[in-house]
Amino acid sequence: MNMLGEIIDLQSLEDSRGGLVVAETQRHIPFEVKRVYWIHGTQSGVERGFHAHKALRQVAVAVSGSCYMVLDDGIDQTTVHLNSPKQGVLIGPRVWHVMSNFSKDCVLLVFADMHYDELDYIRSYDEFTSWISK
Repeated sequence: MNMLGEIIDLQSLEDSRGGLVVAETQRHIPFEVKRVYWIHGTQSGVERGFHAHKALRQVAVAVSGSCYMVLDDGIDQTTVHLNSPKQGVLIGPRVWHVMSNFSKDCVLLVFADMHYDELDYIRSYDEFTSWISK
């Protein structure tokens, strides 16, 4: 069962020099990280995502700027505002997600528990709702 929109608090260390945020596998990130990627330079008005994964788990963190993420498990839907490098959102498998309202300076960093596998993607919402109802 998914914890839809579960917020992950990352370790933040701050002093007069600034801040440092730590994300450790199996401590803050609840899985072994196999892939890291980031989204940046998204133009105003552009939405991204529009897919779900069959097995992949991810944690997304806006390390700079902000964006919104709609998470949908086919029953419930929640919107998360990612606007702090100190927090991420856990995106479980079987969750349709769409990112929008990217600020100009948004860098969305994602930790994933699997290597890229196109066969793990569901790219049609109709296919997604049909697949999760099985």
